[in-house]
Amino acid sequence: MDVVLIFILLMVLLLPFVVQSIERNLETFLFLMGLITAVVSGVLNKQLYFHALEAPIFITLAVLITGLLFKRLKNPIERGVLKISNRVDTRLFLAIIIIILGLLSSIITAIIAAIILVSVVSILNLDRKTEIQTVILACFAIGLGAVLTPIGEPLATITTNKLNEEFSYLFELIGLEVIVSVIVIGVLAYFTLKPKQGDRSLGNNNEAESYSEIVIRSFKIYLFVMGLTLLGAGYEPLVNEYLLDLQPGILYWINMISAILDNATLAAAEISPAMDTDTLRFLLLGLIISGGMLIPGNIPNIISANKLGISSKEWAKIGAPFGLVVMVIFFAYLLILG
Repeated sequence: MDVVLIFILLMVLLLPFVVQSIERNLETFLFLMGLITAVVSGVLNKQLYFHALEAPIFITLAVLITGLLFKRLKNPIERGVLKISNRVDTRLFLAIIIIILGLLSSIITAIIAAIILVSVVSILNLDRKTEIQTVILACFAIGLGAVLTPIGEPLATITTNKLNEEFSYLFELIGLEVIVSVIVIGVLAYFTLKPKQGDRSLGNNNEAESYSEIVIRSFKIYLFVMGLTLLGAGYEPLVNEYLLDLQPGILYWINMISAILDNATLAAAEISPAMDTDTLRFLLLGLIISGGMLIPGNIPNIISANKLGISSKEWAKIGAPFGLVVMVIFFAYLLILG
């Protein structure tokens, strides 16, 4: 059974990179793989079935409601952004936007935060270099901030559900580190970004999503989280057997692979209720930070890069070294804390 589960995991990790149809339908693919994994490992029962149906509800509703609200308020928000940005120093404005989106992403969801980010950047009409730097720093902040509640992003939803913890668990576990990091990223943006923007206008290059797009995206998130719930349950016996005895620091660096794989997928496969607090802190922070290093690592990266035409090479040139520095800093911090 272990060999079959490892083979399925390799399929989950590698096929989205080599088969375009799977990449385009990742949510359905993960749902099917999660179902197969649960059956193979022998954990699929009535209780897990209903848990998998229930687990995605909150984040799906959050994505749907905030998506509809943003569609309704898109023009007033963009006019407000344009008005404020014309009165405030651009560097300061960008720093504030990064901090605000990072801290609010756990409430409005990482997806909506990324959509707002794209709208703001489009309005400001920044030079290419500053646009890419701003988006990458903001996506790091959003990826960090979104984990503070189960509705922020799939990783937080999966983690909270797998550990059977309360709504505030992740905030209590890593809230201080996340909030400080988001603020530091904003401050860093203020001192490092050197924008050379052109004329600012609302334009038509960032049209609002249709209602069907919002509904379809929400349904895909439901399938995504449901699939990850089944996947996580299926791999729990394997995790308990092979990963629980690994040192937290080793898990931390192993999870750098979330730079090329969605960190929620790895969280579903790795996290176990049997893990102690220190191990969970190492594991989660490793996943969250490295998830910002490359485009496939997190949902906000994918949305922003797609809408603004940022290539994998452009992202990696900035995101990879920045993420590595942050990984080293957090690793030292966690060792001292432990």
